[in-house]
Amino acid sequence: MEDAARKEAPHIVLYIGSLQKGGAERVMGNLAEYFYAQGMRVTLVTTYFHPPEYVLPHGAWDPVTGEPLENESGIRRVYSDPPADLLTGGRLHNFKVRFDNLRGIWRRLSPDLILSFSGKNNLMAVATAKGLKHTITDNKGKQVRRPLPVVVSVRGMPAREYSSRGMKLCAQALFAHAAGVVLQTGGAAKYFRRAVRKKSVILPNSIHPAFLRPPYEGKRRKEVVCVGRLDGNKNQGMLIRAFAKTRDAHPEYTLHIYGDGRKREDFETLSEELGIRDHVVFHGAVSGVDRRIDQSEIFVLPSKTEGMPNALIEAMSLGLACISTDCPSYGPRDLIRDGENGFLVPVDRDDIMAEKLAVLMSDPSLCARLGAAAARVQELYNPDRINRQWLDYLKGLMCR
Repeated sequence: MEDAARKEAPHIVLYIGSLQKGGAERVMGNLAEYFYAQGMRVTLVTTYFHPPEYVLPHGAWDPVTGEPLENESGIRRVYSDPPADLLTGGRLHNFKVRFDNLRGIWRRLSPDLILSFSGKNNLMAVATAKGLKHTITDNKGKQVRRPLPVVVSVRGMPAREYSSRGMKLCAQALFAHAAGVVLQTGGAAKYFRRAVRKKSVILPNSIHPAFLRPPYEGKRRKEVVCVGRLDGNKNQGMLIRAFAKTRDAHPEYTLHIYGDGRKREDFETLSEELGIRDHVVFHGAVSGVDRRIDQSEIFVLPSKTEGMPNALIEAMSLGLACISTDCPSYGPRDLIRDGENGFLVPVDRDDIMAEKLAVLMSDPSLCARLGAAAARVQELYNPDRINRQWLDYLKGLMCR
C-alpha cells in the first residue's frame, strides 16, 4: 500500500507505446523511477505489453505477463489499447473507440500532468486530454481547477516522427495547445512554427546509471563496437562497408554489432559479400551492454537521423573513442566536438568513416586522449542533474 505522504503527492502519468527495449523507452523508464524516488505518484500508460521490455525496479506489474501485482505499491501500469472485440469496425470507428478509451483513462486516473513520448502518442495525448482539468492550490491556499497540462516530447528528428503532410499539420496544430514541448536538440525546434517553438524546451537524455563508472584504464580490446536496432535508419551497413575498407591494413580488429532488427539478415549478407563475415560478430539484443563494451577501443554511431542518441552518450561515458555521423537534427554535434572528444563524419560517407577508423586504429594514444575527453559527458549528463531538470520543469507546469 502507498504511504500517506505519497497519496497526497502530485500524480504524473507517463504515456508511451510500450517499454520494449529502445532509446525512448529507456528514458521514460528512467524518468518514472526517478519521479517515484522523489515521492511522486507515477502511473505508466502504455498501448500494449510487448516483452522483452525494460524492467523497472518499482514497477507494480509482473515483468513476464504484464499483469498488475496485487496489493503492491510502486509505479502503476495501465494499458490503453481497447479489447479486440470492440475494434470490429472501420478505421474511423476503431479510432473513435481508441480515442474514447484513452480519454476515459485520463478521467479515471485524474493526473496532475501527462507526459507523452513520440509520434502519434503525442498527438493522441493532447487531443484526448483537451478540456480536462486538475486541481491545484493557488498562492492564497485556495483550491482551483485548471486545464490538465499535457507535455509532449519529440524523441527523434521531427521530420521523421511526423513525416507525412497530415502528421505534420496535426503536430503543428495540436502542439500549440500542449502545456510544453520537450525537444532534444536546438535543430529540432526549426521544424515547428513559432507558436510551438514558444512552448519548447530542450531537455537532454541522462546517462543510464550502469554507464557511470571510471573509464577502463588498461589495454583496450581491438574492437569496433556499435549498439542499436538493426534497421535502415541506424544504418549499420555504412559501418560494415567502412570497416571492410580498413580490414587489410588492420587485421587485428573485429567489429561487434549489438542489437537486433529486420535488417540483420541484410547486414550479415553484406559482411559476407565484402569478405569480412569472419571478422564481424552479430550479438543480437543482449543485456549488460555496459559490461560488454567497456573495454572496447572504438565506438561508431552510423545513423542517418538521431535525436539525442543514448548509445553515443553511454559509449562516451565509458571512455571509448567515438565516431558518429553528423545527423541533421544535430544530436551528435551537441555531444562531439570534432577532433577533441571524438570524430563527426557526413551521413552515408563510408569512405570518410573508413579514414577516421584507420586514424584511430593506427594511433592508440589518440584513442586514449579522445576517450578521456569523451568521458567528461558524465558530468554534463549525470542522471541526478538531468532528471532534476525534467522534474523541476514539469512541477512548474503543474502549478500554472
